[in-house]
Amino acid sequence: MKHLTGIPASRGICIGPVFPFVRQDLRVESYCVDDVQAEIKRLNGAIDKAKDQISQIYQKALTEASKADAEIFQAHRMILEDPELLKEVKSKIEKDSICAEFAMMTTAQSFSDRMAAMQDEYFKARATDIMDVGSRVLRILLGVAETPTADLKEPSVIIADDLTPSDTVMLDKSMVLGFCTARGSATSHTAILARGLAIPAVSGIGAEILKVSKGTRVILDGTNAEVLIDPDDATVKQYQQRIETAHTINEAAMKHAHEPAITKDGVRLEVVSNIGNVEGARASIENGAEGVGLLRTEFLYLERTSVPTEEEQYQAYKAILDVFGKLPVVLRTLDVGGDKEISYMGLAAESNSFLGQRALRLCLVRPDIFKPQMRAALRAGVGNNLKIMFPMVAIAQEVRDARKVLEECIRELKAEGKPFAENIEVGIMVEIPSAALVADQLAKEVDFFSIGTNDLSQYTMAADRTNPKVADLSNAFYPAVLRLIREVIKAAHAEGKWVGMCGELAGEPLAAPILLGLGLDEFSMNPPMVPLIKQILRGLDSKEMKAVAEQVLQLESPQQIEDFVKEKVPFIAQLVD
Repeated sequence: MKHLTGIPASRGICIGPVFPFVRQDLRVESYCVDDVQAEIKRLNGAIDKAKDQISQIYQKALTEASKADAEIFQAHRMILEDPELLKEVKSKIEKDSICAEFAMMTTAQSFSDRMAAMQDEYFKARATDIMDVGSRVLRILLGVAETPTADLKEPSVIIADDLTPSDTVMLDKSMVLGFCTARGSATSHTAILARGLAIPAVSGIGAEILKVSKGTRVILDGTNAEVLIDPDDATVKQYQQRIETAHTINEAAMKHAHEPAITKDGVRLEVVSNIGNVEGARASIENGAEGVGLLRTEFLYLERTSVPTEEEQYQAYKAILDVFGKLPVVLRTLDVGGDKEISYMGLAAESNSFLGQRALRLCLVRPDIFKPQMRAALRAGVGNNLKIMFPMVAIAQEVRDARKVLEECIRELKAEGKPFAENIEVGIMVEIPSAALVADQLAKEVDFFSIGTNDLSQYTMAADRTNPKVADLSNAFYPAVLRLIREVIKAAHAEGKWVGMCGELAGEPLAAPILLGLGLDEFSMNPPMVPLIKQILRGLDSKEMKAVAEQVLQLESPQQIEDFVKEKVPFIAQLVD
């Protein structure tokens, strides 16, 4: 039995035979054309046909996944309408008199390579989307059919070098037990779709997985990012029991999803969700979330060709806030910049853009972007429970500067006679070690903190969580990260301020006892995890967990910490073992 590990992409376990997903190579050679305009007309025809195909895939995604997941294919359509991409393809045809296939292939590859070279994981993942769209047009131009799964006759674990979003949606779900890719990340659109379809998935497991023969039995554990190749019967039985136990626990949790999370000793915790659109808002309510701890707003800006207007943003935010009524919604201001090449913003290239002028830093020097967003949010908050949060804060002065812009927006709206939300709470994300270390100073400037453990972990451990070679170091269970979390909570509580967490750690079952023991007030996570985390918190005693947390901080490694929690809180071990 061989054991491989990768990056967790979608929770869950599946057992079954391997089906290698191998797409036909698209061989493209450059050749000259006599009639350039005819070649451009041929290209336009292929693009129109590709749009029709994408529309069909979009409808399939709406049926099998959700509207939020299906929006990926609206973004694919927008790629085909990107004026920069189309201009470059047509320019190559006109200037060099080359065929449409070669012009499309080289341009798509160039755009994709630019995305893949970025340090931000969201934009790295978009490289696959560009190649997905480009390859679709190429197949149409070359007359190549899509038949990589023609021989898929029984439910199987799909193994591939990488999967495009189109591949993921077009597969017959009755034949798919799970996904495993040699490349990819937890934020790729394929991973997002897998989670939306509730299919276990592991990404970035390495090229060795591609050597596994068709029909070989494997166990895929998406929760722990493991694949066991050719396991013995005893191991299979063990994992089958885990599947049954998880199903029973999740069913029980869902029955009580809309009940509050009150610990055994009477402590009331807020369990809320991380979302980015109206569909996410509705999923949150269905799963019992008591509000939103992180409303991502960057999706309004990405994969389009112009800055969204104040009115567009107002309508989008209002639609989401209205779903929650009086429940709290924490809106994070724009979190893009630097390495994220949004052409219409005119962002300058930076040598180390991941540590460059991005998020709040960008907004403070671009009031033309920042103010319309703040005004839209304030207007949308009327009659709702809006809170505003600034990302990537490093020092107290940044908070004071951001508040000045907020106050300026309030004065403008008053002068214009436009209604807006008054006396809203203002907070920051704590995701940079410097912010954690001066949390006592920052707590005097804000109403709340929300800890972003994804970035806090990789900044603290100096490890890119999207790089499989060091991803294990970017782990929030390391004592260095947990100790920073402890100090942030202590500093906030000393000033009478509350603390939430919107990083992945908040939705991790093994972390719940530790975070409760450290005094976390609000847990924010992906909507499907809300019922389970609520159920776990109800089974804990906050005083007992305080002692557990203190002992945990003296340990050395994530493995030691996880083993210790399982020992002290045995019922949680059933969820992860």
